[in-house]
Amino acid sequence: MAKPYYEFFCPVKVIAGHAALEHIPFELAVLGSKRPMIITDKGVRTNNLLAPIEASFESTDIEIGFIFDDVPPDSSLETVRAAAQAYRANHCDAIIAVGGGSVIDTSKAANILVSEGGDDLLKYSGAHNLPKPLKPFFVIPTTSGTGSEVTLAAVVSDNQKNVKLAFASNYLMPHAAILDPRMTQTLPPHLTAMTAMDAMTHAIEAYTCIAANPISDAYATAAIKKISNNLFNVLETPTDAHGRLELAQASTMAGIAFSNSMVGIVHSLGHALGAVAHLPHGLCMNLFLPYVLDYNKEVNGDKIADLLLPLAGPDIYAQTPANERANKTIATLKEIRDRLHAVTKLPRTLSETGKITKEQLDAVAEKALNDGSIIFNPKEATLKDLRAILDKAW
Repeated sequence: MAKPYYEFFCPVKVIAGHAALEHIPFELAVLGSKRPMIITDKGVRTNNLLAPIEASFESTDIEIGFIFDDVPPDSSLETVRAAAQAYRANHCDAIIAVGGGSVIDTSKAANILVSEGGDDLLKYSGAHNLPKPLKPFFVIPTTSGTGSEVTLAAVVSDNQKNVKLAFASNYLMPHAAILDPRMTQTLPPHLTAMTAMDAMTHAIEAYTCIAANPISDAYATAAIKKISNNLFNVLETPTDAHGRLELAQASTMAGIAFSNSMVGIVHSLGHALGAVAHLPHGLCMNLFLPYVLDYNKEVNGDKIADLLLPLAGPDIYAQTPANERANKTIATLKEIRDRLHAVTKLPRTLSETGKITKEQLDAVAEKALNDGSIIFNPKEATLKDLRAILDKAW
């Protein structure tokens, strides 16, 4: 059904394929850049993932001005300021982020400082506080989960005040996202599984939450199908370049979907659990996904039922009576989680994480109730409802 009104926006150029990295110098030249700075972390550098990127510049007149590799797993204002300082000191004119969510968020925030001048990020926090476009900015993801390479948001920790600062602006969107299977081939199995379930949740919530629209639906269902068809092949054969590229594309497509249609209670609970127990985001998504769908089922069972086709394939979809498809979708997700647990030990329940006690669940529920994502959930939830979902996920 067509919505009476919706907006869809994704200005990010996607450059994907088995030689995508080799296109970076040309894309930089188009934007007038001669000295890009690479922002990354120690793990990416140690795993030699920068080698093919550096090689792509060898026969060009574009020079990598500096490589900043001090991004921690949870980025901070200090890290952002240090990156901006290195950019200025080395007379760079563009940023290339090479990494996962933390590296991409650091790069987005650093781009604010180098474009706007000064060191005060706080005045740009919140929504749509950037006055004009920023410097050329490319993202090369090394995980297939966050979708940050196509989103307008960044989150950076203020360690002094112990809060997370959120930034949202269309100007934070990268000029290009470069998806190359060489960048995710060394990702360990548990991270491959965790990030894939992060992308899966982005896609499923994008499809089932109230701001979904026909265009975001197309991206979401395609992402679900790619993850479902390729995740276990990649876990079996980590160097499967085709499968790695499919997962990378799925993550980007899910990112485009949820940027335009928002997410729901899986994310509210995930954000809250992350804050209380400091568990990785993708792991939190995997914990809550089937239980939240079960909770939402009475108001949007038809949409959950639709997902059986991309998730389980045409045979199972056809064999399942229409009134049982929503339950079959949820059961299929539980089967996927069981297989992932068998292969990678990715926790399926709160108790399996070993990182949270039952006494902390009230705090998680309270934080989740105040999380912005809850607004877009198809079914309203009270504190008691959230607590009941947490008990099911225990």
